[in-house]
Amino acid sequence: MMFTPLTHAEQAPGAPQVEAKAWMLMDFNSGKVLAEANADQRLDPASLTKMMTSYVVGQALKSGKITRDDMVTVGQDAWATGNPALRGSSLMFLKPGDRIPVSELNKGIVIQSGNDASIALADYVAGSQDSFVGLMNNYAKALKLQNTHFKTVHGLDADGQYSTARDMALIGQALIRDVPEEYALNKEKEFTFNNIRQHNRNRLLWSTNLQVDGIKTGHTSGAGNNLVASATDNGMRLISVVLGADTDAQRFRESEKLLTWGFRFFETVTPVKAATPFASQRVWFGDRKMVNLGVAQDAALTIPKGQMKNMKASFTLTSPQLSAPLKKHQQVGVIDFQLNGKTIEQRPLVVLDEVQEGSFFSRIVDFVMMKLDGWFGKWFS
Repeated sequence: MMFTPLTHAEQAPGAPQVEAKAWMLMDFNSGKVLAEANADQRLDPASLTKMMTSYVVGQALKSGKITRDDMVTVGQDAWATGNPALRGSSLMFLKPGDRIPVSELNKGIVIQSGNDASIALADYVAGSQDSFVGLMNNYAKALKLQNTHFKTVHGLDADGQYSTARDMALIGQALIRDVPEEYALNKEKEFTFNNIRQHNRNRLLWSTNLQVDGIKTGHTSGAGNNLVASATDNGMRLISVVLGADTDAQRFRESEKLLTWGFRFFETVTPVKAATPFASQRVWFGDRKMVNLGVAQDAALTIPKGQMKNMKASFTLTSPQLSAPLKKHQQVGVIDFQLNGKTIEQRPLVVLDEVQEGSFFSRIVDFVMMKLDGWFGKWFS
């Protein structure tokens, strides 16, 4: 459906100018994109790749395939001294034969951006780096990322490795939503391993203006300076992506600018919550006469701040009548959210409770009643 754009009075001020190759600002809860530029341009993700590495590790922990206390023996491929590709890059400074808990290697990936830690944990989770990259790309497909392909577990420059600002925002959203315990590591400001203390490279964690708790920096000569950041304010969470900034300082400055603009001029509201009836409707041929309708997931909407008072919601059914059987969460229509009379968002309208077929006699009665209802309106319903 084509939505009518908001009038000038209803709109938030335009997004700030952002100095980067591509960028995006997205609301975590609603998925609403508040501003973007070149968001589908394929670029080198650099160490933002480790967001997907972290996601795969988080899923392996969540499913019980590995545990935080498992001891991992570091292989030769994770030794920077013996692997020219790793020299001079972000490291946890592992040595072959070291036995390190999964929890420590995981911190080395997320907090220190350790390329050696990424290799060691990838080998442990999937048996090899190639197999782990296969898992990364499988999750990319599962998350419906249209323009992302990984070739490494760490993000160092590799031909054929690419992502976009949009896809990186979606990976950030998935991290926060699907593996919250894994995501929580992103707010830790430092990590010490083997008496080597390293700080988290995301300097926005120290911001006094924003409540930032993630996510990831990235830099290579091919990629430039990247940053995916996430912050919260009064229950609202935003995710910003800045790709290809010219300098280290610029990626932080531009990200802070985007997040500040988003929090200042928008708010996220939830006018309809999951499992809370939005409407009730007559159902024919069922074991009950009425059924509650609503949404399967909270209908979070991001709107210009102060416009909630002007919002209304209505629904349209796919068919004129509802007939049993109906499965729980079966879609039967659409909820329209209007701001000052203009549709700005839609959400699926679903059945909140299963409705089974009624008895043979009750179905016969309903058949007659439905015919009468069709002839004479609602007098007999």
